[in-house]
Amino acid sequence: MKWFDYTALTLVIIGAVNWLLVGIFRFDLVAFLFGNLSWLSRIIYTIIGLCGLYLISLFGRIKGMSE
Repeated sequence: MKWFDYTALTLVIIGAVNWLLVGIFRFDLVAFLFGNLSWLSRIIYTIIGLCGLYLISLFGRIKGMSE
């Protein structure tokens, strides 16, 4: 499962960089590359969102490791 954790973390970091670009420059990289709310960009947004939800479990796993 470690590879999935790293993959999910990488995708969430890419999503965070995209939000940084939106916030500072009003530039949506996903929309630029794949079209404004095209089916492909919606899939990408959904995958990144699901990875973010999955990484919530990371808090519990970190707490379990420290005890």
